[in-house]
Amino acid sequence: MAIVSLSVPDSALSALRRSPAELGRELKLAAAIHWYGRGLLSQERAAELAGMNRRDFIRALAREGVDVFHVDDDGLARELGQDTGGPKTNQ
Repeated sequence: MAIVSLSVPDSALSALRRSPAELGRELKLAAAIHWYGRGLLSQERAAELAGMNRRDFIRALAREGVDVFHVDDDGLARELGQDTGGPKTNQ
């Protein structure tokens, strides 16, 4: 596992009323939610980054108002075995 070191001003910790450990947990969760929301991490990987199981990560997404499931029309159509080559006409 890689270790990332981050310098945070004491004034920021004081203003946020967080210990370094609390801030570290919150930053990991914020990053996981951000990258999941942008489609860069799967739920499984984002939960792992946040140090949570998927159930708790999904709850965190809901608390933050982030869509739990990403569905795009083309991907859904492919999964359902449908052609997405344009509008269909009834024959």
